[in-house]
Amino acid sequence: MTIGGSLALIIIGAILTYAVDYQFSGVDIRVVGIILMIGGLAGLIIGIFRIATARRRPPPPPPAIREERYYEDAPPGYREPPPPRY
Repeated sequence: MTIGGSLALIIIGAILTYAVDYQFSGVDIRVVGIILMIGGLAGLIIGIFRIATARRRPPPPPPAIREERYYEDAPPGYREPPPPRY
């Protein structure tokens, strides 16, 4: 559930809890509104937690590059390069 969906659930639940006076037989609209607000709040907390932990991950290391050179037919007078000095 995204943060926008969580906020929508909280808003719809608040409207059902505080602004609607309609009665159904067997269904209490205020309880349904409270359940929606609690579900939206739980989704909001989980969404914010996921965003906060996703930003703390370090980027993956770059791929290893292996470079090989093959000298088969060297031109006349060509010398091999000296080995690297460390």
